[in-house]
Amino acid sequence: MKRRNLAVLYAAVLASSMIAACGTTDIPAVTAPSETQAESTENAESSAAESEAAGEKNGDQEAADHVAELIDAIYVQEWNENTDRQCAEAKAAWDALTDEQKELVAGDDADPDYFGRDTGDASKDDPLNGDEIGENELLVVSFGTSFNDSRAEDIGGIEKALAAAYPDWSVRRAFTAQIIINHVQARDEEKIDNVDQALQRAVDNGVKNLVVQPTHLMHGAEYDELTGAVMSYKDKFDSVIIAEPLLGQVGADSGSVNEDKKAVAEAITAEALDVAGFKDLKAAQEDGTAFVFMGHGTSHAASVTYEQMQAQMEALDYANVYIGTVEGKPESTSCENIIDRIKAAGYKKVILRPLMVVAGDHANNDMAGDDEDSWKSIFLASGAFDAVDTQIDGLGGIADVQEIYVAHTKDAIDSIGTASEKKEETSDSTTLEDGTYEALFTTDSSMFHVNEAHDGKGVLTVKDGKMCIHVSLVSKNITNLYSGTADKAEKDNAGVLQPTTDKVTYSDGKTEEVYGFDIPVEELGEEFDLAILGKKGKWYDHKVKVTIA
Repeated sequence: MKRRNLAVLYAAVLASSMIAACGTTDIPAVTAPSETQAESTENAESSAAESEAAGEKNGDQEAADHVAELIDAIYVQEWNENTDRQCAEAKAAWDALTDEQKELVAGDDADPDYFGRDTGDASKDDPLNGDEIGENELLVVSFGTSFNDSRAEDIGGIEKALAAAYPDWSVRRAFTAQIIINHVQARDEEKIDNVDQALQRAVDNGVKNLVVQPTHLMHGAEYDELTGAVMSYKDKFDSVIIAEPLLGQVGADSGSVNEDKKAVAEAITAEALDVAGFKDLKAAQEDGTAFVFMGHGTSHAASVTYEQMQAQMEALDYANVYIGTVEGKPESTSCENIIDRIKAAGYKKVILRPLMVVAGDHANNDMAGDDEDSWKSIFLASGAFDAVDTQIDGLGGIADVQEIYVAHTKDAIDSIGTASEKKEETSDSTTLEDGTYEALFTTDSSMFHVNEAHDGKGVLTVKDGKMCIHVSLVSKNITNLYSGTADKAEKDNAGVLQPTTDKVTYSDGKTEEVYGFDIPVEELGEEFDLAILGKKGKWYDHKVKVTIA
């Protein structure tokens, strides 16, 4: 290419010289292009090549940025009518990228791993989102995971165990994390119901008896939100029962233990020992090995559950077993505190394993990842241990853990008859005798409900045929209530219900002042309008119902 350009330039100079010489016999000699002219041509070519390369680079980045925007758009916790289309568009745009362009994908939540990471074969998983359910449904609700192998083995393992134990019940699935639902749908074209979709599917299929089995670890924030969502559908079924989470009731303080916690402690420790090749804990102690089960952690009052699990390990004399949390909540279970305790005990080897139903992102990255902030890296960086190993397995794949969920579901199914009898007794009784009763106060919103310390219940007072229920709410954010709709509340100041200041005590012994209200009740078991006023000064419509607990 260089020689050709020089030849063209030479010919141009020759032609120019001949034209200039017309009409004269004095024809000057033709000279070759100067070195300066040749360099100028080379520079022009180089600039053109650089511009072309820069254009290609910009085009690559633009294509990658477009995919990042599409991923960020579906990395949200709310489903909407555009979600299905957005998931498909994101995957199509990703597939159209070159390998080099895929490495450039970066956004608020987007990265090449969103579509590119291999987490196993999605076809092995069953989303359990079919119709033709029948009258009895067992809805298994999980937070969810985008790790295909763990979803099939851990969550799927629990679902299969429940299906085998209760063949007369149709098992269906729901995830609470829409972010994960969207991820799986976009990447693998597998559609998993969220809780509202699953509940509406049950209604559309004529389900009469619904048992909800959460795979959640404890009575934390997710369990509370799930309870609110399920209760908003309660009047659409003959019976609705929410079963206990894996670790059962929270307990009064950090030392409280129960049979569920004991069973889980024994099951997960036995599994960890088996995988590590130890005969028993004594053999592991003699080898200088400690086990750390890493949970998620929570700022919810139920965080005391992790300390209770540590107390349970100690009650079983599992001296070299420790409970930690990713988020360091409660503080005693932070990574740094666990390291200090193991160092003080003299153990030189550590095995990390998740205290989570699934071995998903937290297990693979926060626990076992190679980044400097992973637990494995932090343990190694401490310089206190000769070896730090990991076991990346979720609790849901352990047979003994699955049996605990089976037992909780049995308790829920067995309680349906009792609940139905109570419902019939309440409906048959037109009036209640004067006195006080424990009553359920259910609402249509997970943001407006009874304080968790009172387990969804209030005190119903009956006097001279009139009923009124007192409920304590979750905070002081709702300043007034009104028995009726929001539009009437704005015009009827006299009918506005004023708050009381209630003191609630949580399971960990902590106390808090919240607002409570005395709410008139016209009829038990029937929905009625109740408007709420927040701190912003706007009234909102809600439906509530009171039933005898």
